[in-house]
Amino acid sequence: MDVSFLGGPQPQRGVGVVAPFDFALDRELWRWVPDEVSLHLTRTPFVPVEVSLDLARLVSEHETLQDAVRALSAVAPEVAAYACTSGSFVGGVAGERAMCAAMTQAGELPSLTTSGALLEALREIGARRVAVVTPYTQSVTDSLEDYLGEAGITVTGRAYLGLTRHIWKVPYRDVVDMARQAVVGSPDALFISCTNLPTYDVIPQLEAELRMPVLSANQVTVWAALREIGAQAVGPYQALLDPAARRGPAGMASSSQLSGPIASMAGPVADSEPEPEAALAGAASPGADIDPADGLDPGFGPGIGEGPFLDDSGGPSVM
Repeated sequence: MDVSFLGGPQPQRGVGVVAPFDFALDRELWRWVPDEVSLHLTRTPFVPVEVSLDLARLVSEHETLQDAVRALSAVAPEVAAYACTSGSFVGGVAGERAMCAAMTQAGELPSLTTSGALLEALREIGARRVAVVTPYTQSVTDSLEDYLGEAGITVTGRAYLGLTRHIWKVPYRDVVDMARQAVVGSPDALFISCTNLPTYDVIPQLEAELRMPVLSANQVTVWAALREIGAQAVGPYQALLDPAARRGPAGMASSSQLSGPIASMAGPVADSEPEPEAALAGAASPGADIDPADGLDPGFGPGIGEGPFLDDSGGPSVM
């Protein structure tokens, strides 16, 4: 049968994605991508280390990133994105910029990281005070707060799970519970960290409930990569993707919030209010009446269904 009359396939634009070896949410990234764009993913080499600051450093070494970008260059993407939050904030603002430079040098194409994309997204929505949700341990969460502080962003509240593996298995209900505890101190927006934490379906619901923009690691990564090539991310009602959404429930913040774009992300923001912390002890630990596929497995680290949240030293954290 002659199918030449179809004339296809349609030309595709390419976005190269470098992900850590344990990244499990390829499908989630694709959900923000329009039909005319393809994602080309590659992963960093496996290392037998649990999620930690050590792992963040290992999967973000310049040589590792450069090798990955060179591999992607075979399919000629228009931009390269490093899809890992902790790996891109662990070295601070200067470290993130150096990572982008190393990737750009290796592939001779524009490059970005999740943490750099986060700062772009905060600038886009005019947010300079954020609540933070992470699946990480306390030390990794502290490193994220340090990165944001260096960029002039105040963390008003936070919640974290203390996980060291299997982050992609965390159900939406736990993300929602963390968000509710983290949103204190009148933030302009909520950020849900970690590209291995599922967030796509929960963002519009949280925006409607919390009445503020909600950003997630995968969302900002895809949004920034597509914007770099002149394309637009797609998705349900989300303030970052649709300016009209900022005038809806997410735009119903007090008049003191979202007052305008950030003039500069370089300097610290003065703030006399306290910065309370809400470390989550592990919401909705699965029981006998919960489908195991929807809950957390017994292989999770401390803090999930084991009483008080345990900090990195193994002792109860100060709430």
